[in-house]
Amino acid sequence: MHDPVLTIVRGACPHDCPDTCATLTEVQDGRALRFYADGAHPVTRGWLCAKVRPYLERVYSADRLLTPLRRVGPKGADRWERISWEEALATITARWQAIIASHGAAAILPYSYSGTLGLLQMSICNERLWNRMGASGLERTICSAAAHAAVSATLGARHSADYADVRHSRLVLIWGHNPASTAPHFMPFLREAQKQGTSVVVIDPRRTLSARSADEHIQLRPASDAALALGMLQVIFSEDLHDEAWLEAHSLGWRELRERALQYPPERASAITGVPAATIVALARRYATTKPALLKTADGVQRHQNGGQTFRALCCLPAVVGQYGVRGGGLAYSTGGYATWDGAAVGHAADCPPTPRWVNMNRLGAALTGEVRDPPIMALYVFGANPVASSPNAGLIVAGLQRDDLFTVVHEQFMTDTARYADIVLPATTQLEHVDLHRAYGHRFLQYNQPAIAPRGEAKSNWDVMRLLAAGMGYTEPWLQESGEEAIRGVLDASRARNPFLAGITLERLQAEGTVPLHLDGAEVPFAGGVFATPSGKVELFSRAMAAQGLDPLPDYVEPPAFRAAHPNDERLVVLSGASHHFVSSSMANQPSLRAREGAPFIELNPADAASRGIVAGDEVIVANERGWCRLQAVITDDVPPGVAVAPKGHWASLSPDGRNINWTTPDDLADLAGQSTFHTNLVTVRSAQREMVDEIERHRDRRGEGEGQPEAPE
Repeated sequence: MHDPVLTIVRGACPHDCPDTCATLTEVQDGRALRFYADGAHPVTRGWLCAKVRPYLERVYSADRLLTPLRRVGPKGADRWERISWEEALATITARWQAIIASHGAAAILPYSYSGTLGLLQMSICNERLWNRMGASGLERTICSAAAHAAVSATLGARHSADYADVRHSRLVLIWGHNPASTAPHFMPFLREAQKQGTSVVVIDPRRTLSARSADEHIQLRPASDAALALGMLQVIFSEDLHDEAWLEAHSLGWRELRERALQYPPERASAITGVPAATIVALARRYATTKPALLKTADGVQRHQNGGQTFRALCCLPAVVGQYGVRGGGLAYSTGGYATWDGAAVGHAADCPPTPRWVNMNRLGAALTGEVRDPPIMALYVFGANPVASSPNAGLIVAGLQRDDLFTVVHEQFMTDTARYADIVLPATTQLEHVDLHRAYGHRFLQYNQPAIAPRGEAKSNWDVMRLLAAGMGYTEPWLQESGEEAIRGVLDASRARNPFLAGITLERLQAEGTVPLHLDGAEVPFAGGVFATPSGKVELFSRAMAAQGLDPLPDYVEPPAFRAAHPNDERLVVLSGASHHFVSSSMANQPSLRAREGAPFIELNPADAASRGIVAGDEVIVANERGWCRLQAVITDDVPPGVAVAPKGHWASLSPDGRNINWTTPDDLADLAGQSTFHTNLVTVRSAQREMVDEIERHRDRRGEGEGQPEAPE
């Protein structure tokens, strides 16, 4: 029977973006007709970004996975047969039980990340089944681990103001961040502030979309941000521009920080960063004497081998000039520390075997190819992630996935680069087809996602599959079989009892209102009164916690070892693989309309670097290093300085002509803090593909003259 009534269903954008927009879906006869922004939401304000706006294209794509599949050809050959859910579940649980019997549960590794940021479909799914099984734990450190550790050590909590407070700022430093592409709903508030006279300075190696509309763009060398921050601090301390009274009352270690900063006079900072000394002095004076001044940053700046200390240095800047606790001032990084969930309620770890070991997700390729032993990883379960497209050293990941003895299951909406190497592929729901609860890391509202339509085909949500797998494994704990609403209610109730920011927020209220503000109750300005969530209650510029771990308790600049080891005449370029404008990492990168807007995979080269390599705009180039290579289209622009290249991430290898993307070159080394990824500490050669082909032909002619056989096909 058809229902002719048009209904409007409240939802939330699930993707890895600080904006966490409120959405509305119009549904009639069981089909979603329109998907758009909630005009009443204080941040979303009636518009969606270019990435999410065509979401119905994703939901109703002809390429959606709608039934379970089993591999029938070689791994990676993309040959499948349809099977039933019953057969899929029986196959998976039988293989897991056999692996546990022969190797132990540690041989099973779940791999997930930010395909959704929901409490139910990601956080709870990350833990409950795997805790009960006793599987290996995954260190989810690919995105923000160093920054989180630095903020925790320095400030105690990830607290930031809502975007609207930028209207109180007189100066905004946007440091290593491109909010026009990665936090777009911040930009209208920034524009309002600029119209009122706020000055904006962007500090970034690349002239980004955000930098183009700034009052000043300071272009520094990659990974030198800590030296710039310390150079600014040297000027501030040397010229007595620091707020000594505030530091005495609300900080630990400011004198020790001053001694460290004095090692970075403007001339030394300039030699490291490439920023003129006069510019460093002027910026330091301006920052110290303009109040309120906001330092807005994000995670890209810490994806270097020195990322942890870099972020520590950025955290120190607002403290030295007394800008914490000031509306429109301080550090704008993340609001993720407000709506924290009760860990025991999320994962029930106390009811389970201890986690036998932890595997760093940045080392997935190494882990699958022998780095992890006793036992080796024998089974991989991937959901909410596409590591072949999004993780470092992708070629090594592919090598691991091709192991004949590795049993891989991928739960996905589409046949991703990773799913192509699976033994079993399971169809997943989209955000319109399941329930969830979302917190943001760019604002301070909770948002409930009601399912708008029934799951398409045989698709099932992450949580529903976890429940089925738990039952198939014979686990009888009731917290493994709760409905989605029951699981959300349990975590919310337990968290509310411990977290005052959740006061008054119930499941019923979320279901009725959709968007609910956190209970700030006088804490609207982060760290008001100079009170911090550290053990001392002060901002810890000298970190006792880091000293206890044997780490440098003060921020410092340490040149990344990969850069330090480079030969003085090294002609390699530092390639940065920042965010694409139309993709969220690799999410949406298979949607035809968004691929058309983003264009072919490209690399930006400075005109001088292009000329010295005989490369012109539009050329196909080979980007390579010791880890691997890929082909990209050359874009010649002075948006990047000499010695630096930019190749945005996100493109699927399977949709690229060479079956590769920039992550075939990115390193899987770990940063100085918290096991962080180091995507941007990446040195590559860039050469013309056409010239390489000509050179190979010439080499072949020379070899034929020496009696050699047929040439190898050029890369």
